[in-house]
Order: sequence, then structure tokens, then C-alpha cells
Amino acid sequence: MNIKSNRFLFVVFFLGWVFDLLFWRKPMGINFAVFLLLCLLVGIYTLITNGLQQSKKSLYLLFPFLFFVVMSFIRREPLTTFLTHSFAIFTLALMATTYLGGRWVEYNLLEYCNKFFQLFLSMTFRPIDVFLSSTKEQADRGENENQVPDEVKRKSPVWPVVRGLLIAIPIVVIFASLLSAADLVFSSKLNALIAGFDTRRISEYIGRLFLVPIYAYVIAGVILHCARYSKNEKLLGDDEAVLIPFLGFTETVIVLTSVAILFLLFAVVQFQYFFGGESNIGIEGYTYSEYARRGFNELLTVALFSLFMILGLSTIAKRENVMQKRIFSGLSIVIVLQVIVILVSSYNRITLANLWHGYSRLRLYPQIFLVWLGILFVAVVILEIIRRERYFAFASVIAVLGFGMTLSLFNVDALIVRHNVLRAAQGSHFNVTHLAILSTDAVPALAQAFLDNSLSTEVHEGIGAALLCHQIKLERKLPKSWQSFTLSYWQANRAIQEVNHQWIDYRMLGKKYAEKVRTPGNFVYLCNE
Repeated sequence: MNIKSNRFLFVVFFLGWVFDLLFWRKPMGINFAVFLLLCLLVGIYTLITNGLQQSKKSLYLLFPFLFFVVMSFIRREPLTTFLTHSFAIFTLALMATTYLGGRWVEYNLLEYCNKFFQLFLSMTFRPIDVFLSSTKEQADRGENENQVPDEVKRKSPVWPVVRGLLIAIPIVVIFASLLSAADLVFSSKLNALIAGFDTRRISEYIGRLFLVPIYAYVIAGVILHCARYSKNEKLLGDDEAVLIPFLGFTETVIVLTSVAILFLLFAVVQFQYFFGGESNIGIEGYTYSEYARRGFNELLTVALFSLFMILGLSTIAKRENVMQKRIFSGLSIVIVLQVIVILVSSYNRITLANLWHGYSRLRLYPQIFLVWLGILFVAVVILEIIRRERYFAFASVIAVLGFGMTLSLFNVDALIVRHNVLRAAQGSHFNVTHLAILSTDAVPALAQAFLDNSLSTEVHEGIGAALLCHQIKLERKLPKSWQSFTLSYWQANRAIQEVNHQWIDYRMLGKKYAEKVRTPGNFVYLCNE
């Protein structure tokens, strides 16, 4: 079904202009959420008014999309911010690829790649069809103009005005140049008129005017993809397998059995090392950090390779009868269960490191990720048992989105502040500089801790120093326009205003980007590592 060209062109150019208004020389903030929501609403309205109803199954994507859009201007912690922006775009793009069909739950990994590649092609080439069809419609109207009543001929004057201005501007410029050369008085008056304008701003506006059609072109491609290529009547592998199994069953069993035996031996030999706790961390001379790092990096690599191996063998391995299918599923399940044990071990190592060193982003990220990776492996076991291997990709998407949601809900930087202040109150080492380099998400928690009179003088003044460092950085980065507003900056600024009257005896030292804070107790802390 074709989309009405004139109205469609107006819609995409409007969205292109909005993109320029929201993002031109504006840091990322609420503008990201406003633009994506506007694209969603305008896009769905355009499609519905052209008789294209959205599939009910694709509507489920609205929940993660709205979650990540809202979180995009609430959190400022770097990884959380990256994931909220990325997943908001991902879910919106996924909605575009499945707008009419709604079969995104059934996509396999190859299908995801194929659908997003098709969307990219639509953004690159598809709008040309609309512009050509618009020209053809105008030509058809011209041929039939004598057959149309006068009251029907009346149409919007917008596009004729635009075309007239585009033609008139270069002509006026040429004539003005010639007249200026012919008359010095006219030339001086014209130069005075031009001098009243900021030529740099004019060149900027001209550049932005040329960029708006580019934005509109890309947006048009996405909407057209929804209208024409999102029905998903057939998916890869519906009629026949994309890749015909070629690996023999005997070879497959040997591979899976060998890996299962290796994992079993590793778990048995290293059982004490895995789960012995603090008393065994000194084995081989490892420190807490080395213990956790090795436990995460190597074991996570093993877990991911195991998953890829099972999925790969599931695709290429021959299983010609029910018994062979059961043996393959049984061995796969055994390996997955062994990997879950390894993940528990890795999680235990990270937990011990957090207890010893305190929380940090690089220790919290893997701890949360391991939980979702474990959930994914449990899902793999269940899908293998019920013979729904096609939904592996769907389970992976849910696990990845769940990881992003968990980071957003936990507020990683605030969690680091509360845990590390509690440890400091119990006598552990207090790293003030680490708290000073966190994002604005940490500031309300720091302000709350600063008001706690039960803390020792050193800890209390360390928190005050971190807050003063945040105030200096906030004054540099506080958004100057509404487009860059974030709730995190607003809450941080409000929290600082409530407590900054209590650190009048604190002093800033050093130069810009190398500041130090001297507290009333003569402690000196760096604002940057």
C-alpha cells in the first residue's frame, strides 16, 4: 500500500526540522527522549491514517522502549547511559522491522541480522521511491487538470511558496550584486544592511537548512520500511533450514562428551578453589583483585564459548532420529549445567572482591551481568528440553535488555556511594577520589551521607570534599538549554544547594581539571584520578 506522498513529505521534513532544533549544538539530554517519542507517535499516526494497523505482538516492544527512553534522561552513569540510548534505538528499530507482522519473538540470530540490514537499506534507498512517486502524482494531476472542478483544484500553497523562494533567492542575489556595482550609494546601503546580520549565523543556518532534508530522508526510510517490508510473512528457515546440517552425529557426540568431561574434571579439581571463600584466595599467590579478575575473564569466556558451541552444533549437527536428538539434548543440558556452576564460582569471586575492596563500576558490572547470563543459560536448558531452539535469540535479547534495565534501576553510582561509605564507617579504607569521579547519579547519595552525624570526622570531611569536587564539575556541565535537561543533573544540583552552606571551611587547590580539596581537618583529596 502506498503512502500519500504530499502529507508524508511534510511529516518527514517536520521531523527533520525537529531533530535539528533538538540536537544542533545541544548535549544529549531530554532531547533524545522527546525526539524518539515524537518519531514513534508521528510514525504510527502516519501509518494508521494510511490504513496500516500495527501488529499486537509488536506493541509489546513499547514497554522496553518507553522504559529506556525515560531512563535516558534520568541516569548519567556512563555504561547505563550508553545502554539506555542504545536499547531505546534497538527496540524502536525492532518495532519498525516487525510493525505489521509482529513475529520478532521468532527471529533467530540470522534473522535479526537480516532484518536490521533490510532496515538499513530502506533508510538508504527507499525514500527515493516516494520522491519519484510524488513527482509522478504531480504529473498525473497536471494531465487531468482540465477534468477537475475548480474547487477541487485548490491545494495547499506551501510547496509552491517553497519552490518560488528557492528560485527567487539566487536571482535576487545576482541582481543585487549587479546593482551594487552600478551605484555606490545603493552598494553602501546594501552593505550596511548586510552588516546588521551575523554572517556566521547566516552560514550556520544555511548549513542546517541543507542538513534537514538528510534527517528527513533517513526518517522517511524507516517509516516506509514499516509500511512495506515489516509484515514478516516468512522468516528465514520457515520453509527449509538456512544451513543444511553436515556434521556427523558421531563427531558431534565426541565434541560434546569431551567438553563435558573437561568441565567435570576442572570443577572437581578446583572445587575448593572455586568455593572455599576467603581462606583460599591466597592460593597461587593471588590478591583479591587478581582472583576476581581471573574468575570473571576466563570463566566468562568459557561460558560464552560454550553457548556459541551449543548453538552452532545445534545448527550444523545431523540428528536423524529421536534417539540421536535426545542424546544431543542430554549432552547439551549437562554442559549448560556445568557452565552454570562455573558462573556461580565467578559470581562468588566478584562478591569476595567487592567485600574486600568495596564497590566499583568494574566490579558491579560483571556481578550483575553474571546473574543475567545465568538466567540465559537456564532458558537455554528449558528451550532445549521443550524443543524450542528457535527462541534462543529471543531469550538472548531478553537477557541483554534485562541487564540494561537492572543497571538503570539499581543506580550503580549511588549504590557505590552507599556501600563504600558504610565500609568506611566500619573502619575500612575510604577512597574519596573514587567517589569524586562518579557521575551526578552519585551526588544525592553523597549529600545524604554528608548529613549523617554518626560518621567519623575523616569520613565526613572526605564526603564533603567529594561533594565540592562534584559542585565544581557540575558548574561546568550544567545544561544551559532545556533540550539538554536531565533529571540526574537537576537532582545533583538540588542536593548540593541543600548542603553547600556546610563546607565554607573547605578550600579548592590546584588548576582546572587538576583540582584538590583541603578540608577543615587539613586532609587533601584529589578531584580526579
